[in-house]
Amino acid sequence: MTYSQYAYVEAFINEKQRAWITAHVHMYEYFGGVAKILVSDNCKTAIVHNGGWYNQQVNAIYYGMAEHYGTAIIPARVRKPKDKPNAEGSVNGISTWITAALRNEQFFSLAELNAAIRVKLKEFNAKLFQKKEGSRLELFRDEELPLLAPLPATPYELAEWKQATVQFNYHISVDGMLYSVPYEYIKRKVDVRITDKTLEVFYNHNRIASHLRLHGRKGQYSTIVEHMPEDHQKYLEWNGKRFRQWAERIGINTYKVVDAILTSKRVEQQTYKSCMGLLKLADKYTTGRLESACEKALSYTASPSYKSIQNILAINQDKSVSAISEEETTHKNSHGITRGAGYYGR
Repeated sequence: MTYSQYAYVEAFINEKQRAWITAHVHMYEYFGGVAKILVSDNCKTAIVHNGGWYNQQVNAIYYGMAEHYGTAIIPARVRKPKDKPNAEGSVNGISTWITAALRNEQFFSLAELNAAIRVKLKEFNAKLFQKKEGSRLELFRDEELPLLAPLPATPYELAEWKQATVQFNYHISVDGMLYSVPYEYIKRKVDVRITDKTLEVFYNHNRIASHLRLHGRKGQYSTIVEHMPEDHQKYLEWNGKRFRQWAERIGINTYKVVDAILTSKRVEQQTYKSCMGLLKLADKYTTGRLESACEKALSYTASPSYKSIQNILAINQDKSVSAISEEETTHKNSHGITRGAGYYGR
């Protein structure tokens, strides 16, 4: 803080965007308020450097954080330490009171190091000035803190932006997880705002979907019913138990195939369309032929697909060999000797 020189110190592994923003959030929490102006270093993590000396722009994420806290960022000029002399001066004091004091200690985690830093920081801020009365803590508490703007209701949450294309199944894939958007946006490119807790989808700057962030194993689905086309919504009334009961009424082999399809995917709902298509084959080919086709498919593999059953029925592979042989014999006898006398007179 400029007037009191009240300081906040925290150690990080790097100075990337997540560490930079997290440091600011923790700093505001430590101070218990927000100053109207924030003078930052002119580093790449904070400033976009392609606009020339007189057109310095704060990057989008840093700007979003400043908007959240209601502060204005005025970056210091490059290699101009006098733009923030109190901060530069405090670095020297901190180097002696904290960095040097801990130089011979060994820490096994960043949290352990920061716990030790916090103890030394408290001592540093409470230390009495040499040339004036009081300490940094007293000066900040009595004269500076009352002038700070209050903290917002919730701390700023770092957001990451990505682009994604809406797939044919009206979902987008983000970090291996799938999130639904209204089906009208299939094949469209959308902007995705990602935080640790939420995921928001934007099209032309308008929010079209919002989900809780999924964590854990890859391939999980977050689907909102209203995003589904009407003909897809009808599948919601179906479940694995209902498909198995329907298949069991047709025959044991059909049941085995449906059960194999239902367990072939991590998310059972992904298999419902295949199960429905398979069981509907009975309407076209009869339940007896479907059961026979499933029996034949199971003789090849323990996990037949809908497509393999459909192919068996289409080329009549489900019919028994004896029935086919009898049919061929009848067909030949009805036409007599077809090779002709010339064949046998050679």
